Amino acid sequence: MESKITRKEALALLMQYNKEPFHILHGLTVEGVMRWYAKELGYGDDASYWGIVGLLHDIDFELYPEEHCQKAPELLKKAGVGEDMIHSICSHGFGLCCDIEPEHEMEKVLFAADELTGLIGAAAKMRPSKSVSDMEVSSLKKKFKDKKFAAGCSRDVIREGAERLSWELDTLFEKTILAMRSCEEQVQKEMEKLGL
Repeated sequence: MESKITRKEALALLMQYNKEPFHILHGLTVEGVMRWYAKELGYGDDASYWGIVGLLHDIDFELYPEEHCQKAPELLKKAGVGEDMIHSICSHGFGLCCDIEPEHEMEKVLFAADELTGLIGAAAKMRPSKSVSDMEVSSLKKKFKDKKFAAGCSRDVIREGAERLSWELDTLFEKTILAMRSCEEQVQKEMEKLGL
């Protein structure tokens, strides 16, 4: 897997189209989560590629929410991003805003973990620690069952994501909590460095 774009270029590209700190935080979080998953699932050599896909997955969401995953190819091509990476980035919107199906294991992980990072992030904010460092699967399951909590995070997409990976929901929860723990501090530092 060859990205044709460096991590530095990818971050600059994300920030070109996203000014809202929440969207940048989400991109950095999903990047870290994807890097962790790459190593966890035996794709360590491709961790940088997985990370850049995570970083850029919502590139068009802030400016073009109605054209999410449809505007992305144009923005990414203009920046010299390769077709494989564009396919991977857009596949996370399958069934919601595009018809590019997640095929590679990495695309399935992105599809499953993207929505879930939002739910975990919202749940972490409610904790006294404001962190995922002490979050347990059992407390996340309670939030998952409460449809009013973080209502924008689609439970159906999270369930479908687990199914696509042939994982139990608990396995997806546990792994994604661990993935977010692995990058939480680094993401905070980067947000501070960016002045956000």
